[in-house]
Amino acid sequence: MSFFGRILEKLGMRKPEAASRSSQGTPAGRPPSGAPSQQSAPQPRAQAPSAASPTPVAMVDVVSHLEKLAAQNPQDLNWKTSIVDLLKLLDIDSSLEARKELAAELGAPPAVMGESAKMNMWLHRTVLQQIAANGGNVPKELLD
Repeated sequence: MSFFGRILEKLGMRKPEAASRSSQGTPAGRPPSGAPSQQSAPQPRAQAPSAASPTPVAMVDVVSHLEKLAAQNPQDLNWKTSIVDLLKLLDIDSSLEARKELAAELGAPPAVMGESAKMNMWLHRTVLQQIAANGGNVPKELLD
């Protein structure tokens, strides 16, 4: 599982891998029926639901979820501005090595990777943007 996948999983947003693989495999030419004459009719119908399937992801209220975790945590963690605190709150490794791994996974530019403060700021913003892109309800003020 990817590093970012663990974040989504901790937020209750991780999509099952088997479902995403089967929905990707079916439209690629592996229809349930083997008959070529039936293949052309069901295939457009199969593509429409597959294309629509990823869109209706259940929205997760990320702020509410994280605030509940923060209330239960004995540490005073500022997850709204700190990637280290966000990872700690999710009980995920927040070490510099782990953050570098996450930054590389998310495609951090080389200029950001050289300075930990810049990387942390980029990483926090990018993680929240990616959470939003994957179905998380994240307020705009946290995405800028």
